[in-house]
Amino acid sequence: MRYLSLIFLVFCHTWATAATSQKPVVVTTTTMVTAMVQDIGGGDIEVIGLMGPAVDPHLYKPSAHDTAKLRQADLIFYNGLMLEGRMGELFKKLSRKGNKVYAVSNNIPETLLLEPPEMDGHYDPHIWFDPSMWSTCVDVVVVALSTYAPGKKPAFEARGKALKEKIKNTNNWAKNKIAELPPKKRILVTSHDAYNYFGRAYEFQVVGVQGISTVSEAGLADIASTVDFIKAKEVKAVFIESSVSPATIERISKDAHAKIGGELFSDAMGLPGEMETGPDEERYDLGTWEGMMKHNVNTIVEALK
Repeated sequence: MRYLSLIFLVFCHTWATAATSQKPVVVTTTTMVTAMVQDIGGGDIEVIGLMGPAVDPHLYKPSAHDTAKLRQADLIFYNGLMLEGRMGELFKKLSRKGNKVYAVSNNIPETLLLEPPEMDGHYDPHIWFDPSMWSTCVDVVVVALSTYAPGKKPAFEARGKALKEKIKNTNNWAKNKIAELPPKKRILVTSHDAYNYFGRAYEFQVVGVQGISTVSEAGLADIASTVDFIKAKEVKAVFIESSVSPATIERISKDAHAKIGGELFSDAMGLPGEMETGPDEERYDLGTWEGMMKHNVNTIVEALK
Protein backbone atom coordinates (compact mmCIF):
# COMPACT_ATOMS: atom_id res chain seq x y z
CA MET A 1 0.00 0.00 0.00
CA ARG A 2 2.93 2.35 0.57
CA TYR A 3 3.43 2.49 -3.19
CA LEU A 4 -0.20 3.05 -4.18
CA SER A 5 -0.42 6.84 -4.33
CA LEU A 6 2.90 7.25 -6.11
CA ILE A 7 2.05 4.48 -8.59
CA PHE A 8 -1.26 6.18 -9.43
CA LEU A 9 0.41 9.54 -10.13
CA VAL A 10 3.12 7.96 -12.28
CA PHE A 11 0.50 5.92 -14.17
CA CYS A 12 -1.64 8.98 -14.96
CA HIS A 13 1.35 11.02 -16.09
CA THR A 14 2.62 8.21 -18.31
CA TRP A 15 -0.76 7.70 -19.98
CA ALA A 16 -1.27 11.45 -20.56
CA THR A 17 2.18 11.68 -22.14
CA ALA A 18 1.58 8.64 -24.32
CA ALA A 19 -1.78 9.89 -25.51
CA THR A 20 -0.17 12.96 -27.17
CA SER A 21 2.97 11.18 -28.38
CA GLN A 22 3.74 10.08 -31.92
CA LYS A 23 5.66 7.12 -30.56
CA PRO A 24 4.07 3.65 -30.48
CA VAL A 25 2.00 3.24 -27.32
CA VAL A 26 2.72 -0.12 -25.68
CA VAL A 27 0.66 -1.53 -22.80
CA THR A 28 2.18 -4.19 -20.56
CA THR A 29 0.97 -6.24 -17.59
CA THR A 30 3.41 -7.26 -14.84
CA THR A 31 6.33 -5.19 -13.62
CA MET A 32 8.78 -7.74 -15.04
CA VAL A 33 7.27 -7.52 -18.53
CA THR A 34 7.06 -3.73 -18.27
CA ALA A 35 10.74 -3.42 -17.36
CA MET A 36 11.80 -5.69 -20.23
CA VAL A 37 9.77 -3.75 -22.80
CA GLN A 38 11.08 -0.43 -21.47
CA ASP A 39 14.67 -1.66 -21.67
CA ILE A 40 14.27 -2.78 -25.28
CA GLY A 41 12.06 0.06 -26.49
CA GLY A 42 14.06 2.80 -24.83
CA GLY A 43 13.03 6.29 -25.87
CA ASP A 44 11.46 5.03 -29.08
CA ILE A 45 8.19 3.89 -27.47
CA GLU A 46 5.80 4.93 -24.71
CA VAL A 47 5.11 2.15 -22.18
CA ILE A 48 2.11 1.94 -19.87
CA GLY A 49 2.32 -0.81 -17.24
CA LEU A 50 -1.03 -1.92 -15.81
CA MET A 51 0.36 -3.61 -12.68
CA GLY A 52 2.67 -1.96 -10.17
CA PRO A 53 4.82 -3.15 -7.25
CA ALA A 54 3.11 -5.54 -4.80
CA VAL A 55 0.32 -6.32 -7.30
CA ASP A 56 -0.59 -9.99 -7.59
CA PRO A 57 -1.22 -10.83 -11.28
CA HIS A 58 -3.02 -14.06 -10.35
CA LEU A 59 -5.79 -12.00 -8.76
CA TYR A 60 -5.63 -8.87 -10.91
CA LYS A 61 -8.97 -7.90 -12.43
CA PRO A 62 -8.76 -5.31 -15.23
CA SER A 63 -10.95 -2.24 -14.84
CA ALA A 64 -12.94 -0.60 -17.61
CA HIS A 65 -10.12 1.95 -17.92
CA ASP A 66 -7.57 -0.87 -18.29
CA THR A 67 -9.64 -2.43 -21.07
CA ALA A 68 -9.88 0.91 -22.87
CA LYS A 69 -6.11 1.37 -22.68
CA LEU A 70 -5.53 -2.12 -24.05
CA ARG A 71 -7.90 -1.48 -26.97
CA GLN A 72 -6.17 1.80 -27.81
CA ALA A 73 -2.62 0.40 -27.55
CA ASP A 74 -0.44 -0.11 -30.63
CA LEU A 75 1.06 -3.23 -29.06
CA ILE A 76 0.35 -5.31 -25.94
CA PHE A 77 2.82 -7.54 -24.09
CA TYR A 78 1.94 -9.92 -21.28
CA ASN A 79 3.62 -12.85 -19.54
CA GLY A 80 1.25 -15.63 -20.59
CA LEU A 81 1.03 -19.22 -19.27
CA MET A 82 -2.08 -18.13 -17.34
CA LEU A 83 -0.17 -15.83 -15.00
CA GLU A 84 -2.67 -13.05 -15.72
CA GLY A 85 -5.48 -15.53 -15.19
CA ARG A 86 -8.45 -13.15 -15.28
CA MET A 87 -7.16 -11.36 -18.38
CA GLY A 88 -6.63 -14.37 -20.62
CA GLU A 89 -9.98 -14.17 -22.39
CA LEU A 90 -9.59 -10.42 -22.90
CA PHE A 91 -6.25 -10.93 -24.66
CA LYS A 92 -7.80 -13.56 -26.93
CA LYS A 93 -10.66 -11.24 -27.88
CA LEU A 94 -8.31 -8.35 -28.60
CA SER A 95 -6.10 -10.57 -30.74
CA ARG A 96 -9.09 -11.81 -32.76
CA LYS A 97 -10.10 -8.19 -33.41
CA GLY A 98 -6.68 -7.44 -34.89
CA ASN A 99 -4.83 -5.97 -31.91
CA LYS A 100 -1.14 -6.81 -31.77
CA VAL A 101 -0.95 -8.94 -28.62
CA TYR A 102 2.16 -10.89 -27.58
CA ALA A 103 2.91 -13.27 -24.72
CA VAL A 104 6.63 -12.92 -23.97
CA SER A 105 6.70 -16.63 -23.05
CA ASN A 106 5.78 -17.71 -26.60
CA ASN A 107 9.30 -18.75 -27.66
CA ILE A 108 10.11 -20.90 -24.64
CA PRO A 109 10.29 -24.59 -25.63
CA GLU A 110 7.67 -26.70 -23.88
CA THR A 111 10.42 -29.10 -22.81
CA LEU A 112 11.73 -26.39 -20.45
CA LEU A 113 8.36 -25.59 -18.88
CA LEU A 114 7.38 -27.18 -15.58
CA GLU A 115 3.92 -28.67 -15.16
CA PRO A 116 3.14 -29.07 -11.44
CA PRO A 117 0.29 -31.47 -10.58
CA GLU A 118 -1.77 -28.76 -8.88
CA MET A 119 -1.88 -26.75 -12.13
CA ASP A 120 -4.21 -29.32 -13.70
CA GLY A 121 -2.41 -29.59 -17.02
CA HIS A 122 -1.13 -26.00 -17.19
CA TYR A 123 2.46 -24.81 -17.05
CA ASP A 124 4.14 -22.89 -14.22
CA PRO A 125 4.15 -19.24 -15.39
CA HIS A 126 6.93 -17.87 -13.12
CA ILE A 127 9.55 -18.00 -15.89
CA TRP A 128 11.43 -14.81 -14.94
CA PHE A 129 13.23 -16.63 -12.12
CA ASP A 130 15.23 -18.74 -14.59
CA PRO A 131 17.56 -16.28 -16.36
CA SER A 132 18.06 -18.51 -19.40
CA MET A 133 14.28 -18.68 -19.94
CA TRP A 134 13.81 -14.97 -19.30
CA SER A 135 16.51 -14.18 -21.84
CA THR A 136 14.51 -16.10 -24.46
CA CYS A 137 11.60 -13.72 -23.88
CA VAL A 138 13.72 -10.78 -25.07
CA ASP A 139 13.51 -12.01 -28.67
CA VAL A 140 9.70 -11.88 -28.66
CA VAL A 141 9.75 -8.20 -27.72
CA VAL A 142 12.55 -7.30 -30.16
CA VAL A 143 10.81 -8.94 -33.12
CA ALA A 144 7.38 -7.50 -32.29
CA LEU A 145 8.67 -3.93 -31.88
CA SER A 146 10.85 -4.22 -34.98
CA THR A 147 7.90 -5.45 -37.06
CA TYR A 148 5.75 -2.55 -35.93
CA ALA A 149 8.48 0.10 -36.28
CA PRO A 150 11.03 -1.32 -38.78
CA GLY A 151 12.95 1.94 -38.91
CA LYS A 152 13.94 1.46 -35.27
CA LYS A 153 14.91 -2.21 -35.68
CA PRO A 154 18.70 -1.67 -35.21
CA ALA A 155 18.06 0.19 -31.94
CA PHE A 156 15.67 -2.48 -30.65
CA GLU A 157 18.11 -5.25 -31.55
CA ALA A 158 21.05 -3.46 -29.89
CA ARG A 159 19.10 -2.91 -26.67
CA GLY A 160 17.87 -6.49 -26.71
CA LYS A 161 21.44 -7.73 -27.04
CA ALA A 162 22.54 -5.52 -24.14
CA LEU A 163 19.66 -6.76 -21.99
CA LYS A 164 20.57 -10.39 -22.68
CA GLU A 165 24.13 -9.66 -21.60
CA LYS A 166 22.87 -8.08 -18.37
CA ILE A 167 20.69 -11.14 -17.68
CA LYS A 168 23.67 -13.42 -18.32
CA ASN A 169 25.90 -11.42 -15.95
CA THR A 170 23.23 -11.43 -13.24
CA ASN A 171 22.89 -15.20 -13.60
CA ASN A 172 26.66 -15.64 -13.17
CA TRP A 173 26.59 -13.37 -10.12
CA ALA A 174 23.72 -15.38 -8.61
CA LYS A 175 25.56 -18.69 -9.10
CA ASN A 176 28.65 -17.32 -7.34
CA LYS A 177 26.59 -15.92 -4.46
CA ILE A 178 24.57 -19.12 -4.00
CA ALA A 179 27.81 -21.12 -3.96
CA GLU A 180 28.33 -19.64 -0.47
CA LEU A 181 25.42 -21.80 0.69
CA PRO A 182 26.05 -25.56 1.20
CA PRO A 183 23.73 -27.72 -0.95
CA LYS A 184 22.06 -29.26 2.12
CA LYS A 185 20.93 -25.78 3.22
CA ARG A 186 19.33 -24.91 -0.12
CA ILE A 187 15.73 -25.32 0.99
CA LEU A 188 13.41 -22.44 0.15
CA VAL A 189 10.07 -22.25 1.98
CA THR A 190 7.71 -19.49 0.77
CA SER A 191 4.02 -18.59 0.61
CA HIS A 192 3.32 -19.95 -2.87
CA ASP A 193 5.19 -21.89 -5.55
CA ALA A 194 6.67 -18.96 -7.47
CA TYR A 195 10.22 -20.27 -7.28
CA ASN A 196 10.23 -23.66 -9.03
CA TYR A 197 12.26 -22.34 -11.96
CA PHE A 198 14.57 -20.58 -9.52
CA GLY A 199 14.98 -23.85 -7.65
CA ARG A 200 15.81 -25.74 -10.82
CA ALA A 201 18.28 -23.11 -12.01
CA TYR A 202 20.14 -22.88 -8.69
CA GLU A 203 19.55 -26.34 -7.18
CA PHE A 204 17.15 -25.43 -4.37
CA GLN A 205 14.42 -27.62 -2.94
CA VAL A 206 11.37 -25.35 -3.06
CA VAL A 207 8.31 -25.62 -0.82
CA GLY A 208 5.39 -23.29 -1.60
CA VAL A 209 2.60 -23.67 0.94
CA GLN A 210 -0.21 -22.44 -1.34
CA GLY A 211 0.88 -24.08 -4.58
CA ILE A 212 1.38 -22.18 -7.85
CA SER A 213 -1.56 -19.77 -7.66
CA THR A 214 -2.59 -17.41 -4.86
CA VAL A 215 -6.29 -17.73 -5.68
CA SER A 216 -6.91 -20.22 -2.85
CA GLU A 217 -5.41 -20.08 0.63
CA ALA A 218 -3.36 -22.83 2.23
CA GLY A 219 -5.34 -25.39 4.21
CA LEU A 220 -4.57 -26.59 7.72
CA ALA A 221 -3.14 -29.86 6.37
CA ASP A 222 -0.74 -27.93 4.09
CA ILE A 223 0.41 -25.78 7.00
CA ALA A 224 0.90 -28.78 9.30
CA SER A 225 2.87 -30.75 6.73
CA THR A 226 5.09 -27.74 6.02
CA VAL A 227 5.80 -27.30 9.73
CA ASP A 228 6.74 -30.99 10.02
CA PHE A 229 8.99 -30.68 6.97
CA ILE A 230 10.81 -27.63 8.38
CA LYS A 231 11.44 -29.37 11.69
CA ALA A 232 12.64 -32.57 10.03
CA LYS A 233 15.02 -30.72 7.70
CA GLU A 234 16.08 -28.20 10.38
CA VAL A 235 15.36 -25.28 8.06
CA LYS A 236 16.59 -22.06 9.68
CA ALA A 237 14.38 -19.55 7.89
CA VAL A 238 11.21 -19.17 5.85
CA PHE A 239 10.27 -16.24 3.61
CA ILE A 240 7.31 -13.97 3.03
CA GLU A 241 6.54 -12.43 -0.38
CA SER A 242 5.89 -8.83 -1.35
CA SER A 243 2.67 -9.59 -3.26
CA VAL A 244 1.19 -12.28 -0.98
CA SER A 245 -0.32 -11.99 2.51
CA PRO A 246 2.32 -12.95 5.12
CA ALA A 247 -0.19 -14.53 7.54
CA THR A 248 0.41 -18.17 6.56
CA ILE A 249 4.20 -17.94 6.63
CA GLU A 250 4.12 -16.07 9.94
CA ARG A 251 2.07 -18.87 11.45
CA ILE A 252 4.41 -21.51 10.05
CA SER A 253 7.41 -19.58 11.36
CA LYS A 254 5.92 -19.55 14.85
CA ASP A 255 4.86 -23.21 14.86
CA ALA A 256 8.11 -24.50 13.35
CA HIS A 257 10.40 -22.18 15.35
CA ALA A 258 12.03 -20.95 12.12
CA LYS A 259 12.77 -17.26 11.70
CA ILE A 260 11.33 -15.04 8.98
CA GLY A 261 14.33 -14.73 6.68
CA GLY A 262 13.03 -11.63 4.93
CA GLU A 263 10.65 -10.54 2.19
CA LEU A 264 11.17 -11.80 -1.36
CA PHE A 265 9.85 -10.41 -4.60
CA SER A 266 7.73 -13.00 -6.39
CA ASP A 267 5.02 -11.87 -8.85
CA ALA A 268 6.04 -8.20 -8.84
CA MET A 269 9.27 -6.24 -8.55
CA GLY A 270 9.95 -3.24 -6.34
CA LEU A 271 9.36 0.44 -7.01
CA PRO A 272 11.60 1.81 -9.80
CA GLY A 273 14.32 3.98 -8.34
CA GLU A 274 14.22 2.40 -4.87
CA MET A 275 17.86 1.50 -4.20
CA GLU A 276 19.20 -1.20 -1.91
CA THR A 277 22.73 -1.97 -0.76
CA GLY A 278 23.66 -5.65 -0.67
CA PRO A 279 26.00 -7.34 1.84
CA ASP A 280 28.89 -6.80 -0.57
CA GLU A 281 28.10 -3.06 -0.65
CA GLU A 282 26.79 -3.23 -4.23
CA ARG A 283 23.78 -0.98 -4.85
CA TYR A 284 20.93 -2.02 -7.12
CA ASP A 285 17.50 -0.77 -8.15
CA LEU A 286 14.65 -2.91 -6.77
CA GLY A 287 12.45 -1.84 -9.67
CA THR A 288 14.60 -3.72 -12.17
CA TRP A 289 14.79 -7.44 -12.94
CA GLU A 290 18.48 -7.41 -12.03
CA GLY A 291 17.83 -5.66 -8.72
CA MET A 292 14.94 -7.98 -7.89
CA MET A 293 17.12 -11.04 -8.48
CA LYS A 294 19.99 -9.66 -6.42
CA HIS A 295 17.67 -8.75 -3.55
CA ASN A 296 16.14 -12.22 -3.53
CA VAL A 297 19.43 -14.10 -3.77
CA ASN A 298 21.10 -11.97 -1.09
CA THR A 299 18.10 -12.32 1.23
CA ILE A 300 17.92 -16.10 0.80
CA VAL A 301 21.63 -16.78 1.15
CA GLU A 302 22.17 -14.52 4.14
CA ALA A 303 19.19 -16.01 6.00
CA LEU A 304 20.04 -19.65 5.34
CA LYS A 305 23.84 -19.53 5.77
